[in-house]
Amino acid sequence: MEHAGSLPPVLSASARVVATDYGNKVENIWEGVTDGEELVGRLNALPGFGIQKSKIFAALLGKQLGVSPDGWEQATKPYGDAAAFLSVADITSPETLEKVRANKRAMKAKAHAKG
Repeated sequence: MEHAGSLPPVLSASARVVATDYGNKVENIWEGVTDGEELVGRLNALPGFGIQKSKIFAALLGKQLGVSPDGWEQATKPYGDAAAFLSVADITSPETLEKVRANKRAMKAKAHAKG
């Protein structure tokens, strides 16, 4: 049984990758990438990251932290679109949080209507 201070296995696995492949510095994941596809690919190689999570995280890096290699918007579509408001990459205030929530509600309603 895990004790309260234990990391979930996928987080431990990701931490090991950062330690061994990126010199214990998470920012080394995106340092030196030549384009958006490489950035998404590096993120996608992390344990627990699928393509959608990788695109969302890369979009967050581009939109909020200035990590913007060539083609990052295209590589992160639809999350990299400036007016997307689809994910955590777009949340910078209570107002943008509400826009993301409204878009998610609209997408769920549309999917339910197709049903």
